[in-house]
Amino acid sequence: MSIQNIKPGYKNELSLKNKTGRFVWFFTWMLLFRPTPHWCLNRWRFFLLRCMGAKIPIIRGSIRPTCRIWAPWNLEIAPGVAIDESVFLYCVAPIKVGLRAVISREAFLCTASHDIHSNNRKLITAPIIIGDYVWVAARAFIGPGVTIGEGAVVGACAVVTRDVEPWTVVAGNPARFIKKREIREQA
Repeated sequence: MSIQNIKPGYKNELSLKNKTGRFVWFFTWMLLFRPTPHWCLNRWRFFLLRCMGAKIPIIRGSIRPTCRIWAPWNLEIAPGVAIDESVFLYCVAPIKVGLRAVISREAFLCTASHDIHSNNRKLITAPIIIGDYVWVAARAFIGPGVTIGEGAVVGACAVVTRDVEPWTVVAGNPARFIKKREIREQA
């Protein structure tokens, strides 16, 4: 097939309700979420996310004001979660973050991509599940449809495109098994 026979363009299949919600969220984020000090007002930021449809219990945890969330109504956060500066939660599909999970600085959780076998690059989505006690280190990328098992560690700058087994450490591009994670008891 020649390049002249390919029809250009991408049809955005997201609903008007979704687009309106993202518009409202953008201004909420810019005016009420983002300007808050990073060292306080976590409850306020969680409250704003709940108002936009995120499933977040009234909890102790932290979410930094520079965290970007594409569609809060597709976000579910368990108690004790810590989400650091400049994390991007691209939740076109649901993202679920488990108990006491940590998502470090500039990590990117991406639930959407485009079908490379389609001329109009059809949007494809799949949820991401981050298990309890997981640590996603700085600048890690978690792709659509990935489940990070309980207690796993994703190393800095890792690119994760497949599920990660519980209580393991993965790193690299693509992410590969490094070792089992063992918790040592503190005295």
